[in-house]
Amino acid sequence: MSAVLDETSTKAAIHPETRIGHVHLKVANLGRALGFWRDVIGLEEQQRYGDQAVFLSAGGYHHHIALNTWESKDGAWPPPGTTGLFHVALLYPSRAALAVALKRLLEAGWPLEGASDHGVSEALYLRDPDGNGVELYRDRPEAEWPRDAKGKLAMVTRRLDLNALLAEAE
Repeated sequence: MSAVLDETSTKAAIHPETRIGHVHLKVANLGRALGFWRDVIGLEEQQRYGDQAVFLSAGGYHHHIALNTWESKDGAWPPPGTTGLFHVALLYPSRAALAVALKRLLEAGWPLEGASDHGVSEALYLRDPDGNGVELYRDRPEAEWPRDAKGKLAMVTRRLDLNALLAEAE
């Protein structure tokens, strides 16, 4: 089965208020994964199912990220060149909040894989202990998004000034 990208599709769009509710990740070691998602990123533990699963969130929501070892206990990272999750993205409410996230990563000694200014957003890229891609980002106000002459979105990828971002940490 092959698919062709059709930019002129007339199919009805999904409801505009639809959002990604949560992401459930397979991990090899629950304690190690918690050390990242809870202790480095700062999500709060909401519920645990023994030593097999834990549900984490920001602000008391039932879960934004769930971790489990049901099919992956002691498993290896997926090999390069295979399909799967590229990254999970956590949207921060402000530039100052993203700066605090960067400060937490630096204090934990957690390596970044990249940091980009996309015009519409500013983003930090890294991997969790199981090799899952993680993006920590903040959106700029929509009125500031770059657009081309026809008014279409014109995202870019530029180097993010980490020192300027870090200066905004609360």
